[in-house]
Amino acid sequence: MLKEQVLQLLGQALDKNKSLFLIDFSITGSNQIRVVIDGDNGVTVNDCIAVSREIEHNIDRDEIDFSLDVASAGVSEPLSEIRQYSKNIGRNLKVITSEREVIEGKLEAADQEAITLKWKAREPKPIGKGKVTVNKEAVLPYSTIVEAKVMIKF
Repeated sequence: MLKEQVLQLLGQALDKNKSLFLIDFSITGSNQIRVVIDGDNGVTVNDCIAVSREIEHNIDRDEIDFSLDVASAGVSEPLSEIRQYSKNIGRNLKVITSEREVIEGKLEAADQEAITLKWKAREPKPIGKGKVTVNKEAVLPYSTIVEAKVMIKF
């Protein structure tokens, strides 16, 4: 009962701000509600407050005792939704593929089917000794991505 009620209220909150979307949702046996959201333009504290209020103010605490945690997706968390790729175009990603290949590159494009990464690599010269820098590109369908994380540079 609580889960359905929270999901309905969460849907209403996200309908009020179409740039926000759900990343994770869980309720423990002791009614600890955890909601993780992300947004096409990022997530502000006010966004989290608005979602929290939509849920909290519409559940009667006299009937159900619960705790509620609404948070934004962490910067170190892997990307889990297609919409997250679009908002990170231009940033560097570290992607692990289903073949266990690790690719680090700049996210150039993202659509409903795949992402495009570009990077530079040092490879042996075709003739002679030494190495040469070459531009690489990979189009990776989402079905081949095991994990993708945004690489933060300081």
